[in-house]
Amino acid sequence: MVTKWNQTRVSEILGIKYPIIQGPFGGLSTQRLTAAVSNFGGLGSFGTHGFEPSAIGDVVAEIRSLTTRPFAINLWVSTEDEGARTSDAAAFHRALAHLAPHIEAVGGTLPTFTPFKPVRFEDQARVLLDANVPAISFITGVPPKEIMDEAKRRGIVLLGTATTPQEAVALEEAGVDIVVASGFEAGGHRGSFLRSAEDSLTGTFSLLPQTVDAVSVPVVAAGGIADARGISAAFALGAEGVQMGTVFLATEESGAPPVHRELILHGEAGHTALTRGFTGRLARGVSNELLRTVNRSGAEILPYPLQRSLVRSLALPAQKAGRADLLPLWAGQSAALAHHSNVSELLQSLVQETSQRLA
Repeated sequence: MVTKWNQTRVSEILGIKYPIIQGPFGGLSTQRLTAAVSNFGGLGSFGTHGFEPSAIGDVVAEIRSLTTRPFAINLWVSTEDEGARTSDAAAFHRALAHLAPHIEAVGGTLPTFTPFKPVRFEDQARVLLDANVPAISFITGVPPKEIMDEAKRRGIVLLGTATTPQEAVALEEAGVDIVVASGFEAGGHRGSFLRSAEDSLTGTFSLLPQTVDAVSVPVVAAGGIADARGISAAFALGAEGVQMGTVFLATEESGAPPVHRELILHGEAGHTALTRGFTGRLARGVSNELLRTVNRSGAEILPYPLQRSLVRSLALPAQKAGRADLLPLWAGQSAALAHHSNVSELLQSLVQETSQRLA
């Protein structure tokens, strides 16, 4: 049953039935999940920040084979940190020293140093523009004006992520259609770009009303929203949509390893923490042995995305070994509220319970 709560500017601009956006997962997105959310009436998303442009084209094509509904592809405006191109073998081996015992313990092969090969945001965005995707969402900055202008000409909806009200204003001035206000409760990476991520840690329900007051475009609330109570609270503070990540990560349609999904569903992901050690950029994940290892004083952290590649050398064999304590396990602070392993059941529950609260 359609009720007034879902008839917002966000649902109108995106052409969706329910203003519920599935948070994009870099590396854990699947075309199946994206399409399932979109087919239900929400906005499915796919994170492609580490992808080569040709691979992004393949992702878009497969999503389109699974749904005719709107979907979003997510990119990072800033694709590398300062020092990534000049980081040398000595730094690599210092960072590896903290992970090597764990890699060996799970039967992995110690990686060797290879020079950084950059991927340009502009090249990734060009694929999405040429494909005329329904929506592009982005974090860690504001795209170049020519990309924003061309997206507008093509009718592509633009969603920009803000971690402070000042970032929201910058995004609106650049021409975004929707601002996603991301509180520090959210799992995964912080998308800060005007100040450091550590200096932009505002909670969702403090950030949200300030952002709503600061901009005229519709605002989507993200971070710590896991059920109808969170959706209702976000709408009460002025949101016209919500973005939810961890609850979708827990479903069988996501690309998360089974051990990751089960840990969330069984309520064992409740203790989360912030770290730069998983990828080189500040992010929230489950506090486990890997997170404690990389957060130890003196542990060398390579610039993004070099640290991300290094940690993958441990994550892949750790996953095969079923060692959840040595995996980078993304989760937000409300992970304990995730109870559904099926996307349709999750969305049905969210819509029904939100309708009861807000109808």
